[in-house]
Amino acid sequence: MRTPAHLADLAPGQSATIAAIEAHAGLRNRLEALGLSRGQRVQMLRRAWLAGPLHVRVGMTELMLRRADAARVGLEAGLEAWPVAA
Repeated sequence: MRTPAHLADLAPGQSATIAAIEAHAGLRNRLEALGLSRGQRVQMLRRAWLAGPLHVRVGMTELMLRRADAARVGLEAGLEAWPVAA
């Protein structure tokens, strides 16, 4: 199995640590204001059907992200799977 390189590549139930945000200053500031910053643990909760948004958890915050924005969030190599509550 290939290690996900970006937040948009995570499968539901997987988590990883954010390594970098590869975006212009405006988007980077917006994502950091939502809690997505280097060193934070992020967990994928759900992926919407087709090209819909992604439901992720960062700390105690849950948020929805566009896939294009999530593709700008680079992840570290370490990856773990958490059980997803039904």
